[in-house]
Amino acid sequence: MNRDIVCIGAGYIGGPTMAVVAKHNPDRRVIVCDINKKRIAAWNSKNYALPVYEPGLVDVVREVRGKNLFFTTDIKGAVAKCDIIFVGVNTPTKMFGRGAGRASDLQYWESTAREIKAFANRDKIVIEKSTLPVRTAAAMEAILNTEAKYRFTVLSNPEFLAEGTAINDLENPDRVLIGGPGGKEGKAAVDALVDIYAAWVPRKKILTTGVWSAELTKLAANAFLAQRVSSINAIAGLCEATGADVDEVAKVMGADHRIGPKFLKAGPGFGGSCFKKDVLNLVYLCESFGLHTAAEYWSGVVKMNDHQQERIVSRLFREMFNTLANKKVAVFGFAFKADTGDTRETPAARVVRLLAEEHVRLSVTDPKALENAKRDLADLAGVAYEADPYKAAKDADAVVVMTDWKQYAGLDWAKIFRSMRKPALIYDTRNCLDAKALRETGFKVLNTGK
Repeated sequence: MNRDIVCIGAGYIGGPTMAVVAKHNPDRRVIVCDINKKRIAAWNSKNYALPVYEPGLVDVVREVRGKNLFFTTDIKGAVAKCDIIFVGVNTPTKMFGRGAGRASDLQYWESTAREIKAFANRDKIVIEKSTLPVRTAAAMEAILNTEAKYRFTVLSNPEFLAEGTAINDLENPDRVLIGGPGGKEGKAAVDALVDIYAAWVPRKKILTTGVWSAELTKLAANAFLAQRVSSINAIAGLCEATGADVDEVAKVMGADHRIGPKFLKAGPGFGGSCFKKDVLNLVYLCESFGLHTAAEYWSGVVKMNDHQQERIVSRLFREMFNTLANKKVAVFGFAFKADTGDTRETPAARVVRLLAEEHVRLSVTDPKALENAKRDLADLAGVAYEADPYKAAKDADAVVVMTDWKQYAGLDWAKIFRSMRKPALIYDTRNCLDAKALRETGFKVLNTGK
């Protein structure tokens, strides 16, 4: 079997994953394809202005690009050259027709499957890398192997990356999951994929299951993590009402080894490309199989998340004398989390839109996501975008910290206080600043869950 690898899809999954695969498999040629010429040009840029921002990613790409890692728009040529094909195309939430707002939109995935079939020149192993509904592999296999010249074996290999730590997650994964069909052919395909990861991942961390279990595990894992975020934010609201401190509550709960401390940080809610999409897809699947109580349960996770952003604006409204009209609010951070430029499903976008409904004068700043913010909010008039947080806060009535960028803690907040209208308010939705020092400076400070 040809040892070369192609990944179709050069986004947040394909680019970083294949860069690390290439680094640890120097004897394999790794090709990343995408129909987006601008994206591929960015991956090939001389100054490494990559389309994805991840700490450490540039260093890995610089090490292997042009040696055994290549980026191209020639999908046909790449498929012909490689026997192992990863599919990492976008599978957004479907916004039309049956399942609108919940089901996954699989049109890009299906068109990719048909391209693979059309361009193949021999038997291939096709690996689902995108997050997909359970039993999607069966649909892919039906497309690929119906009246086909060659044999296609379909595996599921979901990613478990957290944006902002993706390179470390790839280099030191908790586990690598590979789902494959039974039989001699399926086992051979699974073994071929195991060999790729075994170049740097201990074998005990490479877990193999059936295809359906692998597909469902990805949705289930993200749903459980999202549920923890919504749970602690539900407790945060109760803390604000009663005078308790959510950080203290979370610390004690997290000391229980049955619960653990991870994902117990109160904040503005979860965002990113996976959590909401995967939970909604799980809701749709439960409904499709008649599991309506389970569907309602998981729907509540998303409902609580949306409510958290509404609470932020409602509390700001109350604390600013029950009117926000014509007041200036500076939004610090637009990325859905620190150390990424990704703004998909970012809580900041919904908070900005809710504030805009109150006729607020808005100023948005972010060290990595400002261009994405301009794109995401293009339909809103009058929003100012400032790379310099000091300029963003000038003459503002309030600063709302939506992303816990480390550099925000190091700002000269006394300087910012002097430049703002009085009384000056800071709403630290991430609880990432020194509230005591800010109050001593003169700010009125609001925190999540306090």
